[in-house]
Amino acid sequence: MTQRQEPEHTPDGHHVVIRGRRWRATDPAVPEDAAARLRSHLMAARSAVGAAKRAGDEAAERAARDRVHAAKVALGERGAPPWWEQSDAERRRRWKDGLRHLDA
Repeated sequence: MTQRQEPEHTPDGHHVVIRGRRWRATDPAVPEDAAARLRSHLMAARSAVGAAKRAGDEAAERAARDRVHAAKVALGERGAPPWWEQSDAERRRRWKDGLRHLDA
């Protein structure tokens, strides 16, 4: 299995820098097993977006985009407030709720 290469992070750790652009980093409090499951959901949802677009299925595309958003929120890459402003309990609830929703 290939090892994931970590992108460059900003000094505060809140963002990653990819090709010169800043993106919100994944919440480091998400346990690796949960983060791996969430990334798997994210990649499957992104693939479903592409398939729905190719098929011209707007309803399926919207559903897939909603799953992408749910995975990114659970990972802490989207949503308000950002993960670094949330309590430990809020952070834990965010990724657990996201997994519950995506696993259903």
